[in-house]
Amino acid sequence: MSPEELQRAVEDGSIDTVVVAFTDLYGRLIGKRFDARFFVDEAIEAGTHACDYLFTVDMEMNPVPGYGFASWQQGYGDVHVVADMSTLRRAAWADRAAFVLCDVIDDGTHEHVAVAPRSVLRRQVERMASAGYAVNAASELEFFLYDESYRRAHEQGYAGLTAAGWYIEDYHLLQGARVEPYVGAARRALRESGIPVETSKGEAGLGQHELNIRYSDALTMADHHTVMKHAMKELADAHGISVTFMAKPHTTDTGSSSHLHVSLADRSNGRNVFAGDDGSDLSDIGRWFLAGWMTHLRDFMVCYAPTVNAYKRYLDDSWAPTRIAWAHDNRTAGFRIVGRGESLRIENRIPGADCNPYLAFAATLASGLAGIEQQLEPPDAYEGDVYRADDLPAVPASLDEAVACFRASGTARAAFGDDVVDHYARFHEVEAQAFRAAVTDWERARYFERI
Repeated sequence: MSPEELQRAVEDGSIDTVVVAFTDLYGRLIGKRFDARFFVDEAIEAGTHACDYLFTVDMEMNPVPGYGFASWQQGYGDVHVVADMSTLRRAAWADRAAFVLCDVIDDGTHEHVAVAPRSVLRRQVERMASAGYAVNAASELEFFLYDESYRRAHEQGYAGLTAAGWYIEDYHLLQGARVEPYVGAARRALRESGIPVETSKGEAGLGQHELNIRYSDALTMADHHTVMKHAMKELADAHGISVTFMAKPHTTDTGSSSHLHVSLADRSNGRNVFAGDDGSDLSDIGRWFLAGWMTHLRDFMVCYAPTVNAYKRYLDDSWAPTRIAWAHDNRTAGFRIVGRGESLRIENRIPGADCNPYLAFAATLASGLAGIEQQLEPPDAYEGDVYRADDLPAVPASLDEAVACFRASGTARAAFGDDVVDHYARFHEVEAQAFRAAVTDWERARYFERI
């Protein structure tokens, strides 16, 4: 939607609210709802402000000490929130609303706030552009559906929820039809909001599904991914049900992933530089990118698996990769080569559905560019069951391990900057500490009576 189209919609009364949004470190959308007339008359030019503590809070919105960016000692001041009008869209999932994503700007320097997730990805896209490449990217997002509303699920302690399906429904059209009142509404709302939908399908868990949107440049893809998650939650709320993007909602069920697909194009002619001469094998640049992505997977694991829960996905024979390997068409490998010619791309199957897409794609580009610059070579493609390959390097087993890798990574610091690495290391460290201090249902069920 252009500003002129918004102006006309405000005048005819079809839009009276503009949601102004950006993501916190978790990737959840935060912001303000504007009267549409005021937004058009004032905020498009002037922007708005928000408290900088939003980049230092935990899941419960508690300010956390130990950040250089913002603190009680610094007074928790403001950041400038500026609408990126290229992201303006009708919010078809809401009543008479438009939606716009924002960049977060330092009021003093007038530069992008380095620790804001969208800024982190912007920097890596710019580094790729300086090297002569445009980035094409897509993410495949899985989720679980439950019959209970979010409020009811909360009151039940998120236990005993009724899955939207009662048997494994991977590609199953009958089960898919049963959730069409919601999933179909999500497809239509996203399409009508300018987010190009491709498909939806059942997945390998009870009540698990996947909704895919078309690839785009990396920043736009991260924007679409973020808006999609938020829209689907609002729609679920309106339908009186719940959808979760937790990586692993249940011990006995599969987890939800967010597979990343990436290729690079030559900025001068738009051609896919990953495709080799015969169109099916990787070019030198494609191999070097793959090698960088694999080599630095552990360095950036916190960007692909940012929660304690995320590491519960990585079990052998679970469809989630447990070791770092690549193959052409082998779903036990963490990396796959998919497509041919202009559609040839690398798929990373390791990220969970709980990842912040700005950070996941930023880590991808930082790793791949390091591989290209150093002309790293990947190992041979793996043949066979990667789950049985005990000699291959494993993905980190916990958030604690991943934080240690990230904090110590010279590659991460060179790409992201010390300030960003230290900020996010602190963020993930706090999340891991909170879990270590918590007493879980598993502990009570195991020890309450029998210890």
